[in-house]
Amino acid sequence: MLKRVLAVAIMLGMFGTLTACNTVAGVGKDVQTGGEKVKDAAEDVQKKM
Repeated sequence: MLKRVLAVAIMLGMFGTLTACNTVAGVGKDVQTGGEKVKDAAEDVQKKM
């Protein structure tokens, strides 16, 4: 019984993760946006020095 509950919980978690980004292109855009934010923050810190 516990194994079934655990298996269902894992599957629901996997489905939630898979539906977070519908396509590989969507993941790429998310990563690119994150990279741009890090770059902007680094430039701001550099300017303050």
